[in-house]
Amino acid sequence: MNPAPSVIIFTSLSGLGFGLMFFLGFGMPAVTGWVAFAFFFVAYALAVGGLLASTLHLGNPQRAMKAFSQWRTSWLSREGVSAVLTLLVMAVYATGLIFFDKNLQIVGWIAALLSLLTVFTTSKIYNQLKTVPRWHMPLTPVLFLTYALAGGALLSGQDTAAAVLLLVLTALQLAAWQMGDKAFKTAGHTIETATGLGHLGKVRLLEGPHSSPNYLMKEMVHVVGRKHSQKLRVIATITLGLIPAALLLALTFSHLLALIAVISHLIGLFTSRWLFFAEAEHVVGLYYDKR
Repeated sequence: MNPAPSVIIFTSLSGLGFGLMFFLGFGMPAVTGWVAFAFFFVAYALAVGGLLASTLHLGNPQRAMKAFSQWRTSWLSREGVSAVLTLLVMAVYATGLIFFDKNLQIVGWIAALLSLLTVFTTSKIYNQLKTVPRWHMPLTPVLFLTYALAGGALLSGQDTAAAVLLLVLTALQLAAWQMGDKAFKTAGHTIETATGLGHLGKVRLLEGPHSSPNYLMKEMVHVVGRKHSQKLRVIATITLGLIPAALLLALTFSHLLALIAVISHLIGLFTSRWLFFAEAEHVVGLYYDKR
């Protein structure tokens, strides 16, 4: 799949933002006044900024509002509805903490759970696609939720929880890569099944169907070299969870170390998310002999 920057930014930043909201909703950290304002500002900036970035990938961004009307059948629409609902409920909770020094605990809990629901709906946009076997496995929603929780714990200063979640995240990401590498073959997709001509024997491409790249080839067919992919996986593994967890567990806390841990996690996050899209193999690539 085409690793479009807008989608990478959207899934990465929005997950961080809603993950931070989850912990804020449960009072972690317990902040009020201007300190609370700073935390909620970061959470909203990440969540809303990520959602706005996603509109850049739409063919007609001016029609984005129509996506909300298809919530009965579309995970994209459900994501939009749950995101708006989360932001509104969390705004009530944040207002109480910032301006009135009042903790509306039940409202915070509801907003926290809605935050995870939003991340789950985002994951289902990709997980539902049977045509992309690497995404169509139970581990995809679990991975998205763990990314959000680990990032949220890190940004909210929950050092021990963050370290544990980051290590769990790293293990899950490694497992996802291993399972994903076998998913296309396990699904049984071949050029014979794609064309429906398997009963005639071995099928091969005689000539390309187009003289120049078309929309499907630009969006759905992206081939990344194995050596390049492996190098990026190593970078992601080290920076995503290992370095941040080591900093949080092994050294005395300081704001500088916390900043380094966050930066390291962001590097790993964007690297692994680029791979999430770049390594995804859509079955349409079989028609163009790109698999």
